[in-house]
Amino acid sequence: MQWIAVATPPFGSIEQFDQVMSNMGQEPDGLQARYVGTAGDGVRVVTLWESREHAERFFAERLGPVLAKVLGPDPAGTPEILGIEVARTYTRQPVG
Repeated sequence: MQWIAVATPPFGSIEQFDQVMSNMGQEPDGLQARYVGTAGDGVRVVTLWESREHAERFFAERLGPVLAKVLGPDPAGTPEILGIEVARTYTRQPVG
């Protein structure tokens, strides 16, 4: 079942997000979509995954080491992640 993760990363700018992504390498297995923007108190990253397992594997195996490389071994906090199991979907279909 698809999984949405809404993350508040331990950094506060889109430029730092870009820096993390430039060190990520190949897109993670199971990632279907990513949206990044700023809220009043920082950056938010919303991702859509094929499954919860894909998301958890990425967070555990790939994201942590890249954050440590870019932000140093002791970043200012850890990512806060809200996970949502997808129950309903809607995708606009092109006409014609």
